[in-house]
Amino acid sequence: MTRYFTKDHEWISVDGDVATVGITDFAQNALGDITFVEVPEAGKAVSKGDTAAVVDSVKAASDVYAPVSGEVIEGNAALEEAPELVNTSPESEGWLWRMSVSDAGELADLMDEAAYAAYIAEL
Repeated sequence: MTRYFTKDHEWISVDGDVATVGITDFAQNALGDITFVEVPEAGKAVSKGDTAAVVDSVKAASDVYAPVSGEVIEGNAALEEAPELVNTSPESEGWLWRMSVSDAGELADLMDEAAYAAYIAEL
């Protein structure tokens, strides 16, 4: 499984043509306590850069963008009852949605873990 990152602080883990998407630990830390998460519905088509989810925190509501194009397979239903999973486990149990990847070439525009670490160190 390969993991990539965006400059908007989303992560995407790709296994074949299925990807899992969430926000990074850096993002959840900046947002503060997550109070509500609106995940996309299964079957929704998203294009790279589209708003796909919304994360509400005590500080602000933030859009979460699709890092690549594809179709949503499922939203993380556990976040309805426990949105704090995005705070406590942002890069595993706090994932936001799973999707099929329609254009794997779009992954080339994303950062690997080392590049993302360098990026956030400059912020």
